[in-house]
Amino acid sequence: MDEQILGDSLHKGQLLIASPEINHPFYKRSVLLLCDHTPAGSFGLAVNKLFEVENLESMLHESEFPVIDQLTPRAGGLMQPSQMMLLHKSPSIPDQTLQVSEDIFLGGDLDFLEKIIEHSPEELMLCFGYSGWNPGQLEKEFLEGSWYSFPASAHYLFEVAPEKMWQTILRDMGGKYKSLSMIPEDLTLN
Repeated sequence: MDEQILGDSLHKGQLLIASPEINHPFYKRSVLLLCDHTPAGSFGLAVNKLFEVENLESMLHESEFPVIDQLTPRAGGLMQPSQMMLLHKSPSIPDQTLQVSEDIFLGGDLDFLEKIIEHSPEELMLCFGYSGWNPGQLEKEFLEGSWYSFPASAHYLFEVAPEKMWQTILRDMGGKYKSLSMIPEDLTLN
């Protein structure tokens, strides 16, 4: 499977899995959804980092969203952390969304957010902030081995617990990646 993973390399709709060598506090063991990748640069959303906020209800005006407690917001990245982005599985509003992969969409307005929270909150991920790369920067990091690439699917984003996502994807990649999934987060415990 290693050849297939390398062949897919970098494009919209890929998951970027942090290599164990990344020690940056935010990006360590992170999984990012690559939402756009062009010669002008790239942007993605971390999908396995919980967003620590004391008052999400006031940010979203709780009265408008009575089931807000069913959401687990994510920290999408370090850039513009107050900007909210929606990842979801609904192709129902193509004029407001970007199709990132076959079954993952980015975007939507507050009316859409209210409807999807009410009917299927498990198909929604709220991300605050994003991760961005200048032209050539992500390619350089990828070639240096900082990131692994794997096709995104709604299964990983919406069904795998955030704290298990990094390990699960590496294990599913097989080969040497499966071995990497077993590395303890704190090597001093080894």
